[in-house]
Amino acid sequence: MGLSERKKEINCRRKRRAQLARLKRMLPTFDAEKKAAWVEKLRRMTPGAEQIIADLQLEAN
Repeated sequence: MGLSERKKEINCRRKRRAQLARLKRMLPTFDAEKKAAWVEKLRRMTPGAEQIIADLQLEAN
C-alpha cells in the first residue's frame, strides 16, 4: 500500500532538512562554483530557498 500524502510530505521535509544540514556542514569547503551549484539546487528543492540563501549569505545581491 502506498503512503498517504501527509507521510510523503513528512518524508520530503526530513530529506530537505538532512540536505540542508549537510550543506551547512560542508559550506566552508566549497569554492564559488560549488556554491553556485548548491544555490540552484536549493531553489529547485524548497520554496523557501531565497530566505535560506540570504541567511547563509550564498549570494551577494
